[in-house]
Amino acid sequence: MGNVDAGVTLHIDENIKHEEREAFRDTLLNMEGVMAAAYHDEKPHLMVVIYNPGLVKSIEFVNAAKNRGLHAELIA
Repeated sequence: MGNVDAGVTLHIDENIKHEEREAFRDTLLNMEGVMAAAYHDEKPHLMVVIYNPGLVKSIEFVNAAKNRGLHAELIA
């Protein structure tokens, strides 16, 4: 049985500028197994990530935020 894509919402605690959100989104998109990462300027604290859980674990998105000096949590 093949892997099914999964989706998770990431909550970013900090108020970051549009350009910083774009850069963080690009970081996620460059991770193996991430198919999509998107947010809306109306809800800048929330980012939805679509990924293959066979290639990447959702905790790695939190760690990627931490590596950028951000605090983030996964929302089930």
